[in-house]
Amino acid sequence: MQVNVGCFYFLRDEFFSVIDDPEIMKNKENGNKRPCYYCFKSKTYNNIIWFIPVSTKINKYQKIYNYKIQKQIQLGKNPSIDTIVFGNVSNTYSAFLIQNMFPVTKQYIDSQYIKNNVPIRLSNKLQTEIIYKATKVLTLYNNGMKNIIFPDVDKILEKLL
Repeated sequence: MQVNVGCFYFLRDEFFSVIDDPEIMKNKENGNKRPCYYCFKSKTYNNIIWFIPVSTKINKYQKIYNYKIQKQIQLGKNPSIDTIVFGNVSNTYSAFLIQNMFPVTKQYIDSQYIKNNVPIRLSNKLQTEIIYKATKVLTLYNNGMKNIIFPDVDKILEKLL
């Protein structure tokens, strides 16, 4: 399967059996394909694709986002949140959960998110923002700030590589 950067995909159930991480959002039951994940290719590993979960639970993630802003203000910092990004996916306001991203290989990708026979894509502006912030978060993670991403990325990479 060809994986296109900037598109959305669903994972095979098999992935969750092999990668048993409680912090990864699992596939929903009843045959519904959820959640979908926004993807971008790894700059470090040729066969790794980063998956960012997308949620429509805006109230939940807006509260988390606002809490993080207030916490930074209280610490006297100029607030900047890189772990959650909001934007439209196929005319639905959604949260991109960079804090929950994880690596995947092509063998675990089930299908692409397609609506009316057209692959769902993001605006270039939103795509640029998400990839910029995700890359920044990955750099922080690789420099020792392991709690910035909830799934155990090192353990997952070890299993995939």
